[in-house]
Amino acid sequence: MVEHLNEEEVRKIQFTGKSTYIVSLPKKWVIELGLKAGSQVIVSRQNNSLIITPKDMSKPSPPVEATIIISNMDNPDAIARKIISLYLAGYNFIVVRTRDECISALQRNSVKELVRKKLVGTEITSETSNEIRLQVLIGYPELSVEKALKRMCFITVSMHDNAIQALKNLDKKIAEEVIQLDDEVDRFSLYIIRQLKVAVQNEKILKDIGLSSPRDCLGYRVIVKFVERIADHAVKIAEQVLSLQEELSETVFRKIFEASIFAKTAFEDAIKSLFKKDYMLAEQVLSKVKTIQILENEAIKEIQSKTKQADIPSMRMILESIRRTAEYASDIAEVVLNLNVDQVIQASYLQ
Repeated sequence: MVEHLNEEEVRKIQFTGKSTYIVSLPKKWVIELGLKAGSQVIVSRQNNSLIITPKDMSKPSPPVEATIIISNMDNPDAIARKIISLYLAGYNFIVVRTRDECISALQRNSVKELVRKKLVGTEITSETSNEIRLQVLIGYPELSVEKALKRMCFITVSMHDNAIQALKNLDKKIAEEVIQLDDEVDRFSLYIIRQLKVAVQNEKILKDIGLSSPRDCLGYRVIVKFVERIADHAVKIAEQVLSLQEELSETVFRKIFEASIFAKTAFEDAIKSLFKKDYMLAEQVLSKVKTIQILENEAIKEIQSKTKQADIPSMRMILESIRRTAEYASDIAEVVLNLNVDQVIQASYLQ
C-alpha cells in the first residue's frame, strides 16, 4: 500500500539477505528523472534525512556563459550592475558586447575597475574593440565560504580599529585608508553571496564550500549583510573624522574608546560563536549588547561639555555608528542561535 502526501510518498523499508535494507522508488519519479534499472544513485545522509540523488545530477553544473549587449548610450554604472547580477547568479563566463560600435573608453574602464575591485576570482580573458570577455577562474574548494567570511570579518575589524585610531589622532590619512578598504569587504561579500546562491541548488557544491545544509546558506547570507553594514559604519566613522576641526580631549576619547572596544568585542564574539557553533556564546552576546546604550549616553555627556560646538554633530554620528556596530553583532548572534538551536533541543531531551 502506498500513502500519498502531496509530493511525497511513504514506502516501507524491507530487509533482504543478511545485511541489506532496500526501499522501492515510485515508477513515475524514476521515469521523469530519466532513470532506469541499473542507473546509479548516490545515497547521502543529511542530519535526520536520507537523500537519494541521481549520480549525474550530483555533479556541478558545467560553466555557463551570459552575454550583455550594450550601446555607447548605456550608463557604465548600469552595465556594472548587470555584470554583478550575472556574477551573483553563478555564471562563469560573462561577455560584454556591442552590436556594431566600439565600447567607449568610459565603459571599458568601468568594467575593468569593477573586476579589479569587486569580483573575487574574476579576470578579463580577452578584449577587442567591441567585446570584453570575463571569466570566473576560482573554484569552490580553493576559497570556502567560511574562509571568505573570516577574511571579510578580519578586514571589517581592522577598519573599525583604524577608524578609531584616526579619531584619536585626527589622522585623516588613516581615515581615508579606512574608506578605501570598504571595496575589499564588498569583494568578499559578492563572492560569498555568489557561492551561496549556487550551493542552494546543488548538494555537492554545498559540501564543497564547507556548509552542511541549505538552511546554513540563508543564515550565512544574512550574516554577510550584517558584516557589510558594520564595515559601512567603520567608513562612516572615518568620514566624520575627516570633518572634525579639533582633536578630542582625553576624557572624551576614553569614553568613545570604551564603547568602541565593547562593540568590537561583541562583533568578534558573535563571529566566533558562528564558526564554533557555540549557542551559549551567542546568547552571551545578546545579553551584553544592551549595555552599549549606557556607554553611548555616558560618552554623549562628556562630548556635550568638552567638545567644540561645531564638532558635536559629527561626534554623535560616530557614537551612533559604534552603537549600530554592537547592534549588528547582536543580530549576528541571533542568527547563530537559530542555526544552532538543535543544541538546546538535544540538551533538553537528554535531561
